[in-house]
Amino acid sequence: MKIALEVLGCFLILASLLTLIKSTYWWIRVLDFPRVQVAVFSLLVLGAYGWLYGFELTTQKIFAGLLVLGIVNELVHVYKFTPLVKVQALRSKLKAPKNTFGFMISNVRMSNKRYEKFLQVVRENDPDMLLVNEPNQAWADAISELDERYPYCIKKPLENTYGMMFFSKFKLSNINVRYLVEEGIPSFYAVVELPTGKKFDLFTVHPQPPHLNKDTDLREAELLTVAKMAKESPLPSLVAGDLNDVAWSYTTNLFRKISGLLDPRIGRGFYNTYNAFVPFFRYSLDHIFYDPAFRLIRMKCLRFFGSDHFPIFIRLNFEPLEADEHEVPEPDQEEKEDAEELLNNLGDTSRPTLHD
Repeated sequence: MKIALEVLGCFLILASLLTLIKSTYWWIRVLDFPRVQVAVFSLLVLGAYGWLYGFELTTQKIFAGLLVLGIVNELVHVYKFTPLVKVQALRSKLKAPKNTFGFMISNVRMSNKRYEKFLQVVRENDPDMLLVNEPNQAWADAISELDERYPYCIKKPLENTYGMMFFSKFKLSNINVRYLVEEGIPSFYAVVELPTGKKFDLFTVHPQPPHLNKDTDLREAELLTVAKMAKESPLPSLVAGDLNDVAWSYTTNLFRKISGLLDPRIGRGFYNTYNAFVPFFRYSLDHIFYDPAFRLIRMKCLRFFGSDHFPIFIRLNFEPLEADEHEVPEPDQEEKEDAEELLNNLGDTSRPTLHD
C-alpha cells in the first residue's frame, strides 16, 4: 500500500509540475485539462499517506512537500474561475436592453444521431445565433428546418469531425470560410448587424485538441491568429467555438490577453461542457470571448441531448458607452514574445486562406 501511494503521488506531482514547461508537446499540454482532478487525487494521497505512515522521515517530508506544491500549482490556475475572485465581464444594468442577443454553442458530436433532441434544445432556448460544431452532411440534412428560423447562415458540414455551421437571425456580411492553419479545419468570419444597426465582428473556431502524436502548435497558432485579428479589427469582436482547450490553460490566457477580449467565466464558475458522459472528468472546452463593449445578461450550460458536449448559452447586450468600466486584459512583454514565437515557428502556414 505504501509503495502504491508513493508511486501514485509521484505521478501526480509530475503531472502537475510538467505543466509549468512552456511546450506544445501533446503529452505536456494534455495535462492542462485535469487540474482539478489532479489536485483532488493529490490531496487524497497526501491525507491517506499521512494517516497511515506519517511524515517523520526526511524523504516523507519531501514527498509531502512536493504533493502540496503540486496541489498549489493546480489551484493557482483554476481559482480564477470561482466566486473567490472579482468577475472580469460585468453584467448589464439596463432593465430593458435594446441590443441584446442570445448565442448558443453546441458540439453535436458527428456520430450522435439524436437530431430531434438537439432541435428541442434549440427551440427551448431560441438563440438569436447558433454555432454548431462537428456536423456532417447527415446532421446538416437532419436540422435543415433551422433554415426557416434563421434567414442567415454559413454552412461547412464535413465528415472529419471538424464541420461547422452557423445560423443567425441577424444580417451577416463579409462572410468568409477560413482555413487558418490546417486544410480541412475551417473557421468562420462574418460581420453581424443587430436590428438597431450596430455591428460587430464574429470569429468561430474549432482547432484540434492535443492527442497522441498531435502536438498543439497548430492549435496555438490558430487561436493566436484569431486573437490578433480581433485586436486589430475596428469593430468590437466576439470569438466563439470549441477551442479544445480549457479556460485556465496558458494558451487560453494568452489568447485572452492578446485579443483584449473578456472571459465571462472568470469569477463565476467553470461552466464545464465536456465530457457529458463522465461527470468527474469535465472541462470547459466550449468558449465565448467578447469585447468590453458587450455586457453579460446571463450564461448557462444547457441540457444533455446525446453529444459528449453540453451546449452553452449566453445572452449579451451591446453597450459600447460602458466599455471603459471593464478591466481589459493586456499581455506583458514576455507574453507578447511568447505569442510571436508561437506564430513565427509555424511560418507561412499561420497565414489564413479565405474561401467565399
